[in-house]
Amino acid sequence: MTSDAPPELLRLRSSIDNIDAALVHLLAERFKCTQQVGVLKATQGLPPADPAREERQIERLRDLALTAGLDPVFAEKFLNFVIAEVIHHHQRIAEDA
Repeated sequence: MTSDAPPELLRLRSSIDNIDAALVHLLAERFKCTQQVGVLKATQGLPPADPAREERQIERLRDLALTAGLDPVFAEKFLNFVIAEVIHHHQRIAEDA
């Protein structure tokens, strides 16, 4: 596929594509760990959600975002989305246990 885009734009897009791939792989690794947490919680009779832990994680991520120059509101929205999906997985694991 040829493009009339300037080389610098193509280089930047390639970098973005590589970062996107890394993000997907990191999310997959994170969900592998959270699946194991879900199994452990189910076998121990623990609730799928841990609001205190979630709040600590949100604050931690907001601080990391500020340090990295990323909008902390965006970082919080992203983590809330991930947490909601993890809790959903944990609920399904508990139901199947």
